[in-house]
Amino acid sequence: MDKLILLLLISTAFVVAQAKVVLPSYITDNMVVQRNSVMKITGHASSGSKVNVIAGWDSRSCEVKADSEGKFDISLDTPDAGGPYSIIIADKDSKVKVGNVLSGELWLCSGQSNMEFPVEGWTSVMDADHVVSTARNPDIRLLQVKKRVAFSPQDDIETNMGGWVEAAPNTMDFSAIAYLYAKELRDSLKVPVGVIDATWGGTPAEAWTSYGFLKGVPGFEGELSAMESCGFDASRLRENYEKEMRAWMKFAQKGGEEIRPGDKLTGNVLPADYFERIGFGNGFDGIVWVQKEIDVPAEDAGKPMTLKLGAIDDEDVTYLNGVEVARGSGYNTPRVYTVPGNIVKEGKNILTVRISDFGGEGGFAGPAEAMVAEVGSVIIPLGGDWTYKVGVDFSSLPKKPASIEGSSYPTVLYNAMIHPLRNLPIKGVLWYLGCANVGRAEQYETLFKSLINNWRDTWDSEFPFYFVQLAGWLAPQSVQPDSEWAALRNAQSKALQLPNTAMVSAIDLGNPGDIHPRDKQTVAHRLALTALGRDYGFDTNYKAPQCISMQKMGNKIVLKFDDDLTVTSVAILGFIIGNADGDFDQAVARMVDSRTLELYSPLVKKPVCVRYDWADFPNGNLYSRHGIPVAPFATDK
Repeated sequence: MDKLILLLLISTAFVVAQAKVVLPSYITDNMVVQRNSVMKITGHASSGSKVNVIAGWDSRSCEVKADSEGKFDISLDTPDAGGPYSIIIADKDSKVKVGNVLSGELWLCSGQSNMEFPVEGWTSVMDADHVVSTARNPDIRLLQVKKRVAFSPQDDIETNMGGWVEAAPNTMDFSAIAYLYAKELRDSLKVPVGVIDATWGGTPAEAWTSYGFLKGVPGFEGELSAMESCGFDASRLRENYEKEMRAWMKFAQKGGEEIRPGDKLTGNVLPADYFERIGFGNGFDGIVWVQKEIDVPAEDAGKPMTLKLGAIDDEDVTYLNGVEVARGSGYNTPRVYTVPGNIVKEGKNILTVRISDFGGEGGFAGPAEAMVAEVGSVIIPLGGDWTYKVGVDFSSLPKKPASIEGSSYPTVLYNAMIHPLRNLPIKGVLWYLGCANVGRAEQYETLFKSLINNWRDTWDSEFPFYFVQLAGWLAPQSVQPDSEWAALRNAQSKALQLPNTAMVSAIDLGNPGDIHPRDKQTVAHRLALTALGRDYGFDTNYKAPQCISMQKMGNKIVLKFDDDLTVTSVAILGFIIGNADGDFDQAVARMVDSRTLELYSPLVKKPVCVRYDWADFPNGNLYSRHGIPVAPFATDK
């Protein structure tokens, strides 16, 4: 009897708890609402009860009835810029007050790591100390969406920092571009500005696109079919993936070169680094065997050895003297392995690592200086040269099954991090993504346009969509017509065919040794100039000159631009010129007048096209009169 009473009490408490007014996680104290718009407030209340909503900017009370499950929604007209206000939502059992609400401008900022890059946190923006110390801006509000995946569209997000927060030194583990952009808008517009940080490093565009809008993009038929056949159920999708992956890996290993980990490798001797940085090519994915000899003093033979290999991208199997000692996975997970003493011998020991790179960068992710072997009292550096030998090049195989684990599977980030925000009106979107799609430029052209249309359809709005073209990265090459990074940048630019879009180039802000350049201030400034000029009526001179015509004149090509050009050095850099056979050479460029360039090369007798800043890390130096870089382009693309 006592147990029954206890169960009834628990059940009653549960019902009462469920009856309380519950709002989405993006409606909290300190929020910013988009001024002069309509915001839909959804939530849960007591089943069938009347729900009253009073917004501080309007003395009238709005009333709606919750349905049998307690769900309700009500639309509020938002005021002109101002505040702070309160919003009160109440039913017969409870009341929720959302305080310190401001009305102003609200922008959604999304993409991968260069948009995620915080003012301070996992890394630091340029001049981070100054940015942090001056970050006391109560009229700037920040909402950071928690990283989360889902195989079907969700109704709510999860947040970091407890929801909306005011910009302050202790809230700067937040997108630097988003915060710096908001600061510049706030300083110019003199109204409150809110920014939403919905980002995830290393993710591709397809993860941010819905199932319906991916159907028109070639290349995702297998994943979409799997989702549909598995009823969008995670456990069934996982079983299906594991089955397909076992079959694919069996096929991959059958087609590769058989290598015994105890044998000495013969191959290229290269530094411990990403494959892409040491000559494997940007699109390389596959299985690579790497090997290094370790000299162990006689007095330390037979003692356990600790291997510190840094992070390895993506997976590894590690052997010493032909004996497997450990396996690891995770592109940013440091590998620390203990080798039993009975495997460690006097003199030369053969350390072999089988690295599997399934996508994006691959190899030793470092840091190289932290890579060591410790045995007894001896510390042996491992960060120098290794012998490399390709076991399997995945480019020769059928497409690898897409992993459903993590954040790269189609639709999962749209479902969990974007779709739930649809009832919150926004002014526009800032987007910085593309690195994870390098090598798939043709697909990205269609995919990116689909993503933009998808998000606009979600909000039922043709809001501005402004995006950042990828910065330069990897080793500079003077002539690189096959650059996959250049091809992806070109694919990005095709989204300008959609209305109300604009592209900000970061081509001059890159670092050949760091895919995450720290100068986010300039990126944010160029985005702010774009928005202030296009949406807020300021004369910001945000545009760069564009090539509007090409004329072939014998062994020369003449380009005309739609605005005056400036050059940052005596020589004009960044152009290559090509013939009908696809042969390219550096172009000598001469300025005929402020809007006209003449180009030629003694090695290209019959040129038919030119390309500007067409390389992984180009060196072009053309700008507008106001310091905006001319974006990469190709007359044949």
